[in-house]
Amino acid sequence: MTLQPFFDTRSPTPSPRRTRGFTLIELLVVLVIIGVLGALIVPNLFSSLDDARSTAARTDIKTLVESLKRYKIDNQRYPTAEQGLDALVRKPAANPVPPNWKPYLDKLPADPWGRPYQFLNPGVNGEIDVFSFGADGQPGGEGTNADIGSWQ
Repeated sequence: MTLQPFFDTRSPTPSPRRTRGFTLIELLVVLVIIGVLGALIVPNLFSSLDDARSTAARTDIKTLVESLKRYKIDNQRYPTAEQGLDALVRKPAANPVPPNWKPYLDKLPADPWGRPYQFLNPGVNGEIDVFSFGADGQPGGEGTNADIGSWQ
């Protein structure tokens, strides 16, 4: 009588099913799941980006308006429409030259879409207006294309 060991020390050979990998159906199911998740998440990311740009524009406009108010305190008036927002960075050479001018900003910001902010003196919606035309760069619009201004 020969004794057999309690356990077999030989490694079992893997079945052909174990070494084949994923089936086409399994891969398609995973791709469909990824596609559905992408379709749900990507639009939310883009709307968040649009909201962030609008918030950045509002913040820039508030900074510009505060700088214009300091300009008015020092010089008893706002820059003219011809002098524009550039008067916050460079001393205007055109008449009237502000008597107590100093730099109010290091540089003028561009709006989040890469265009310059607009300035009106006198303003349509207030004493002065500082605004961006929004994503489309055109007056008016709705949603992300809407104008963002100091009167809002």
